Amino acid sequence: MANIESLTIKCPVTIKAKVTEDLKAQVAAEIQEAIKKADLELQQIDFHAKRMMSEQAKQDAQGLVGLRQQIDAERQKRLEFKNHMLDKLKDTAQLEIGAEIVQGTMDRVVTINIGDDLHKLMATEILLEDGKVIAFRS
Repeated sequence: MANIESLTIKCPVTIKAKVTEDLKAQVAAEIQEAIKKADLELQQIDFHAKRMMSEQAKQDAQGLVGLRQQIDAERQKRLEFKNHMLDKLKDTAQLEIGAEIVQGTMDRVVTINIGDDLHKLMATEILLEDGKVIAFRS
């Protein structure tokens, strides 16, 4: 087997953002949009539930219990999501300007060589401020 001197791999890069007033406003707007969507879905569930329940009642009373449980489970999922988003909105309001928050990860392709510090390569971060890259860290 031949000696390999280097290897190209994909590894994650953490994306962090410096908290600014614009970022707080953007994150809050995204969360509020998700809350509105959850509210709309709850309204749709209620609307469709009434129709489905009355149709089911005409056909099969036993199926009504199962349908009710299914509807309640869907409602509960949306309510839990909405409550989670409301908590996130409160957390967003309390973010300090200048603090750094993780916004996600992306992959990068890197060539590693014998002797490279893999932990250092894996700990790479990109720092953003209002969507612009301001630093690379490792």
